[in-house]
Amino acid sequence: MQGQEKKSNQYHDQTYVVRFFYVFRLCLVLAFSLSTCFIFLIKTPLAADLNLQDLIDEALRNNPEIHASQWKLSASRFRISQVQSLPDPMFMFGYQNEGTKSLYTFGNEMAPDSQWMFSVSQMLPFPGKLSLKAEMATRDFESLQARHESLKLRIISKVKELYFSLFLAYKNIELIDEQKALFSKIEDTAMSRYKTGAGSLQDLLMAQTEKYMLLEKKEMLLQRIQSIEAMLIYILGRDVNTLIGKPLISGATSFNYELNQLLEIASANSPSVSAIEKMLAGSHVRMEMSHKEYYPDFTLTASYFARSKLFPDMWSVATTVNIPLFYKTKQQQAVNESMAMVREAENELQATKLMIYSSIRDSYSMLKTSERLMELYKSGIIPRLHQDVELSIAAYTAGKSDVQAVLSKIKNIIDVEILYWSQFVEREKAIAKLEELIAYKIPASHHAERSEEGKRQ
Repeated sequence: MQGQEKKSNQYHDQTYVVRFFYVFRLCLVLAFSLSTCFIFLIKTPLAADLNLQDLIDEALRNNPEIHASQWKLSASRFRISQVQSLPDPMFMFGYQNEGTKSLYTFGNEMAPDSQWMFSVSQMLPFPGKLSLKAEMATRDFESLQARHESLKLRIISKVKELYFSLFLAYKNIELIDEQKALFSKIEDTAMSRYKTGAGSLQDLLMAQTEKYMLLEKKEMLLQRIQSIEAMLIYILGRDVNTLIGKPLISGATSFNYELNQLLEIASANSPSVSAIEKMLAGSHVRMEMSHKEYYPDFTLTASYFARSKLFPDMWSVATTVNIPLFYKTKQQQAVNESMAMVREAENELQATKLMIYSSIRDSYSMLKTSERLMELYKSGIIPRLHQDVELSIAAYTAGKSDVQAVLSKIKNIIDVEILYWSQFVEREKAIAKLEELIAYKIPASHHAERSEEGKRQ
């Protein structure tokens, strides 16, 4: 009798423990559900689904870096007409008095040298200097124009990177919600087996713990979404309180280019390369201009002298020529400076090309690796893991397997699904980076990445 009472008390104690964890679980799930619903109820009415092209267009319109670059480009364009214009002419007028006893002797017969003086002078640069200055300003403008295009490509690439990162965070939340049902199924099975005495309390607690760990991952992903949205708001030039919606991706981007093709396109199209080439051309013009500075400029002056009625008026014409007397410390050093700038531009051009080509190879390698891994996950690992989980669940329900093996296999499915979509996003980011590097938009293909997902489900 005492043994039976002892077992009965032990059973009741365990039952209270189970009830406690059950109530605790319900409280956690309810609190999490309410908080999540509150967040999404706030966001849903105000934040529409995101379209990638709309975001790109918005960034090109509103990004402050692009605006600053546009104004800098306008300022450079306005400079061209300034440097090719002649210096402003100089007008001089004055009065020459004769003697100091009288303040004004003009018209006095005894002061024939009193006169009013008027002159106009114009400085004329040596022939060819103005055209060289205009060419230098034009090359600077063209270089800034290419840099402006490069900035827009970089902004587009950044928008795509953040867009796909946001997509991945939402996709991981979807995967967690999908797999949470499997953990709930295992939890219910463990509860039933424990009540019948076929299972242990430890199995039930393990199933509940794994389920709550999924909720922890989901909270971390929600925080990750907030961080990505903050960066996206900055790129778009929006108000900081603006809400961002959920990305819409209809399919993977098609890609049928070989590495050599990408390198050729980059060599012909890259605005970064074009900007350095324009800078190099401008450096050559500056070097030619520095040689021109050895030649003098001319200043023409025409003067008129109004005298008294007793004496005829006079006029004069004169030319002033500057002498480059200090050419060793001025003109010669300017030539050395321009030659150094040419060498700098040449090496910067070479470095830019190497950097672009290396980045293309790196992104191309990442893209191909992602494609191979996606195919491996989709065709090999994921289907087999799903089959293995179904068999494990059936074996655990029949009492032929332990709960730890089932939970481990379910976690493997989540991890591999996340890896698959991570590689999907890495592939899209690699394509976006290649588009930036080669300055060419790779057309998107709406083939059935979504349907592929449906088949796996």
